[in-house]
Amino acid sequence: MHTLTAASQAQQDIKKSRFLAVANAVSDAEAAQAFLARHADPTAHHNCWAWRIGQTYRFSDDGEPTGTAGKPILQAIDGQGLDRVAVLVTRWFGGIRLGTGGLVRAYGGTAALCLREGEKAPLRDMVAATLTCLFGDLALLQARIAAQTGVEIQATTFSETGAQWSLAVPQDMAETMARLVSDLTHGRAHLRFDD
Repeated sequence: MHTLTAASQAQQDIKKSRFLAVANAVSDAEAAQAFLARHADPTAHHNCWAWRIGQTYRFSDDGEPTGTAGKPILQAIDGQGLDRVAVLVTRWFGGIRLGTGGLVRAYGGTAALCLREGEKAPLRDMVAATLTCLFGDLALLQARIAAQTGVEIQATTFSETGAQWSLAVPQDMAETMARLVSDLTHGRAHLRFDD
């Protein structure tokens, strides 16, 4: 599975109707809804959308005939092997009816075009971890961990002697990260993975 690394956009004019698709990576349902609300155009005739996050997905035809907009957008997401992605296709009606088949092709095709144009990166399974270190090791660890692609420092708390970080580590890097932390600090810092 892959996700988008940046927002993507595509536009098509089909029988005088304008279709504009915008897509981006989203982390959860709330982020997906916020993305859709931010990009929907209240002056357009229809703002149809779909998003997928793991096994959870939603879609909307926004007044178009049932199954002609939201579902084809979702199929475009799935057809390109994408996850954690939201797509909004906005339509400005041009006066010529497209029929159900035409709507399916227009919405699905515009979404697929938008997704094809977007930059993608493989999705990685993440594991939660806690790193405990002394103040003397803090700067070195922070610099080296920040340089690791995919590792996220989510929270930091300080004690009298050092710091504790909550991390998200790509699962395929867990062993490497534990070794790195131990090697850099000669065993003084500890990286513990949460169950």
